Amino acid sequence: QVQLVESGGGLVQAGGSLRLSCSTSGNIFSINTMGWYRLAPGKQRELVADISNGGSTNYADSVKGRFTISRDNAKNTVYLQMNSLKPEDTAVYYCNADIFTSIYLHRNYWGQGTQVTVSS
Repeated sequence: QVQLVESGGGLVQAGGSLRLSCSTSGNIFSINTMGWYRLAPGKQRELVADISNGGSTNYADSVKGRFTISRDNAKNTVYLQMNSLKPEDTAVYYCNADIFTSIYLHRNYWGQGTQVTVSS
C-alpha cells in the first residue's frame, strides 16, 4: 500500500512564502517523476511543477521564477518552495508521483491535497 502525504499548506498574505512537502510510504521499489498539481475553484487541475528522478524540472509559466521544486531521493520526498505568492495561487495543492512497486509495475499515486490560501 503506497501513501503520499502532503503538508505545509496554510494561509499567507500576498508576497509571502510557503513550503509544501510530500512524503511517501509503503511498498516502494523506486519513484520516477514527482510533481505538484493544483485545483482552484472553477478551474481545471493544472500542473504546477514536476521533477524527474534525475533532477530535471518543469514549471507552469505562471509560477516560473517564484516556485522551486526539489526532491530528496533518499527520503522519497518532494518539496515545493513557493515565494512571492499571489492570490491567484490559492488552490488545493496535490502531490503526484509515478511509483514503481516492483521492477515492472508502476502507476500514478496522489496525495490527499493541502489547501493554500493567499490573501490580498
